[in-house]
Amino acid sequence: MAAESAENAQPNQEAGTDAATDAADQRGGLSRRAVIGWAGAGVALGAASVGTVAAATRHSEDPVPAKQAVDIPFYGDHQSGIATPVQDRLHFAAFDVITTNRDALVKMLKEWTKAAAAMTAGREVGAGATGGLPEAPPDDTGEALGLPASRLTLTIGFGPTLFEKDGVDRFGLKAKRPEALVDLPQFRGDRMEAGRVGGDLCIQACADDPQIAVHAIRNLARIGMGVVNVRWSQLGFGKTSSTTPDAQTPRNLMGFKDGTHNIAGTDEAALAKHVWVAPGDGQDWMTGGSYLVARRIRMTIETWDRTSLKEQEDVFGRTKLEGAPLGKQKERDTPDLKAMKDTAHVRLAHPDSNEGLTILRRGFSFTDGSDGLGRLDAGLFFLAYQRDTRKQFVPLQTKLAANDALNEYITHVGSGHFACPAGVRKPGEWWGQALFG
Repeated sequence: MAAESAENAQPNQEAGTDAATDAADQRGGLSRRAVIGWAGAGVALGAASVGTVAAATRHSEDPVPAKQAVDIPFYGDHQSGIATPVQDRLHFAAFDVITTNRDALVKMLKEWTKAAAAMTAGREVGAGATGGLPEAPPDDTGEALGLPASRLTLTIGFGPTLFEKDGVDRFGLKAKRPEALVDLPQFRGDRMEAGRVGGDLCIQACADDPQIAVHAIRNLARIGMGVVNVRWSQLGFGKTSSTTPDAQTPRNLMGFKDGTHNIAGTDEAALAKHVWVAPGDGQDWMTGGSYLVARRIRMTIETWDRTSLKEQEDVFGRTKLEGAPLGKQKERDTPDLKAMKDTAHVRLAHPDSNEGLTILRRGFSFTDGSDGLGRLDAGLFFLAYQRDTRKQFVPLQTKLAANDALNEYITHVGSGHFACPAGVRKPGEWWGQALFG
């Protein structure tokens, strides 16, 4: 599960944009509606693409409500949603491209970019929910009217099958596939479910309001109709890691603090070393980007809940209350790895045990109802960003899969690997422009 990432274990607008629109992109706020949760464990989780809850936006000319958090900028050198502060809610979706028309795919990516820039600034998509022709479907689904952006970020990634699928180079991209974008191996203990693996594209939507995140995926899926289909998706709640080290470390569903010493979003040196693809690393179009590994990790909650506190702490190598390394007093005390069992998660995952290997993670908990046998379908949706998956996630997960005591209580059931390019730097540019250009 790489539940202790701190020990880093185990993962545009074009024409028509004016100064007022650009300024509106910098405004925003935090919705307090996030406290309603996901409106039930299995309600929206059963929907593959659209979901049954939705999020909202506001017109660019609407006044900004008071006491709101500032929107996370869409434009920049790097995509938001990677090193930016982690929000409370997630809707992740992997898509299959169903067209063979390259021009249609490029057109969709341009439309997606414009919609993403609008939604992350709290505006409606296109002409909005009520501003178009009465005889035509509205551009925006409309259930989000009047709500702020809630720090929405949208992050796009391209999967291995976009470059070649079943031996076919559908879009002339085969030669541009980065060497680091490998097909992930089958790790020991993996029990992958066919409906939760792979994808030509992915969108990671994070926000502080669950409706905002789902609304974003819903609108992008609708814009892409006829070009893409949702392959699989996942809702998440209760972030299990943080890129802001001054904030309280969140806990996972096993009750342990997760992500101590995760890479800080302000640590430019660490980000450059471990997260951002550098010039000369491979394909030029990936410079400034990062590689995302997404893993759906189911926890055997019922077994864990019947395990003694001592064994739980031995499994993680940390105390449950404080989160301190075993034998220490405070969460951020330097761990004495030799004081832990050889199979302790922290000991196996710590950079000192892995020649400094480090990843950035943005995990979320999930609860998707029950499995029909009275057991919760719950766990961790693990999101790990890194500079080169071959040198970071793959060797780390190989080690954990073989030795981690935590494996008795978890199973990896879903997986995806995606190349997330650099950010859209200004209006008029679009997602994937360097790849398709």
